[in-house]
Amino acid sequence: MGYIRTDLSYSYTQMMDDIEFLTRKFPFLRCEVLGASVMGRDIPALRLGMGCFHVHVNGSFHANEWITTLLLMKFTEDCAESYANGLSLEGVSVTSLLDTCSLWIVPMVNPDGVELVLRGLPDDHRYFHELLAWNNGSSDFSGWKANIRGIDLNDQFPAFWEAERTRRLVNRPGPRDYGGTAPLTEPEAIIMANWTDVRQFDRVFALHTQGREIYWNYRDLEPAESEPLALELAGVSGYKPLKLRDSDAGYKDWFIQRYRRPGYTLESGWGCNPLPITQFDQMYDELVPMLLRGMKL
Repeated sequence: MGYIRTDLSYSYTQMMDDIEFLTRKFPFLRCEVLGASVMGRDIPALRLGMGCFHVHVNGSFHANEWITTLLLMKFTEDCAESYANGLSLEGVSVTSLLDTCSLWIVPMVNPDGVELVLRGLPDDHRYFHELLAWNNGSSDFSGWKANIRGIDLNDQFPAFWEAERTRRLVNRPGPRDYGGTAPLTEPEAIIMANWTDVRQFDRVFALHTQGREIYWNYRDLEPAESEPLALELAGVSGYKPLKLRDSDAGYKDWFIQRYRRPGYTLESGWGCNPLPITQFDQMYDELVPMLLRGMKL
């Protein structure tokens, strides 16, 4: 069954407690803090494996997609458990996989936003009055996607950022779709860009919800191998691979543009965000074979 509970909403505090437990239990599971969010929360990265093929996967760029963090934390636990005991996962030898691959996981890019979605807005919050105004006077933040300053972190990257700003027609902070006054103004986005430049990943996956779709291209800048792998990922998950148009400034867009290497957005689940925790088991069963395939050369 495992240690991590998958039947409850998943907060930043719970994630940090689970990381502490898992790194104690599995000494080979490494954790590093990449930096801090607007509100000073650590943004941790986890590493499994010591191989030369470096794969990165992240979750919760969008606050109301917090279930992606739980998916990645459960995957981390299952991979670590399988590696520690020489077991396979979905028929794949995790030991063999992690001999060739280093998997880098950032489970929660947007911790301040996740806490706002799950905990609400306390009276003493630093941005109390601004957040209420940005949310059109509503105290219901369950649909909030942005970071705590009302900026959509997945519209923050310098990949035709101006085109995305023009397309969105959102000119002030709010729950979603405001890319800020310029690319990379927010600490969470800056952290992800700088760390990616340091680590020079061979392949990246950004986990989002919803739609059960795989986005694999960016302005014809992706390498030839991107589409065949997208078709393989679709084959093991039942997701639909889509060639997107009119979408810019996201993390995987920037990664493809900057490195000309494969980058993917995986849209898990179905319905309206935030997705109910009752979808977790199906989402996890579909995600695991995609991530395992994505970790192979």
